[in-house]
Amino acid sequence: MASAVLAGRRLRQAVEGGELAGLPDGLRAELEAALASQGALVPFSLLRRLHTALREAGSPLYLHELLEGSEIHLPEVPVPPRNPELVARLERIKAKLANEEYQRMTRNITGQMNGTLSEFGRQVRSVKAVVITVFNFIVTVVAAFACTYLGSQYVFAETAARVLSAVIVASVVGLAELYVMVRTLEGDLGKL
Repeated sequence: MASAVLAGRRLRQAVEGGELAGLPDGLRAELEAALASQGALVPFSLLRRLHTALREAGSPLYLHELLEGSEIHLPEVPVPPRNPELVARLERIKAKLANEEYQRMTRNITGQMNGTLSEFGRQVRSVKAVVITVFNFIVTVVAAFACTYLGSQYVFAETAARVLSAVIVASVVGLAELYVMVRTLEGDLGKL
């Protein structure tokens, strides 16, 4: 905590130039001794007495004018040595946190080799699933067409009407199948 002021040029001029001649001799002597000391540090208690004496003497000088250019002296705070046990404990905690962060970052990485065979197998499975899906789509649409064509012979006598009704039903079934396929693929892609 600050307890002294490093005297500035204005305070030195006032003491040395005789501007403070109206002050008591003891106070002036203390000021001169403080200015002559190492670092020219003037304690706050001496400044308080100087302020009081200036007020009582009715001097035209004010304390803030005398302190112009002065600086507050802040003594250096001694830094205590660090406890070796605390330093070791902090290092252990830092290492533990770094390890946890590393584990969190590498949590979803698998230890499998990404060689050509494993990629090839994954691609074959993916192509197989797509081929089965397309085959299922074609079979469903063809079956809907065939059933409608054969079933409509009891309703329509003309071939054109039977073909048209079969195409309409096959289109509706195909659109429904496409909708289900898209929803399924969307779900599968969401898992990736």
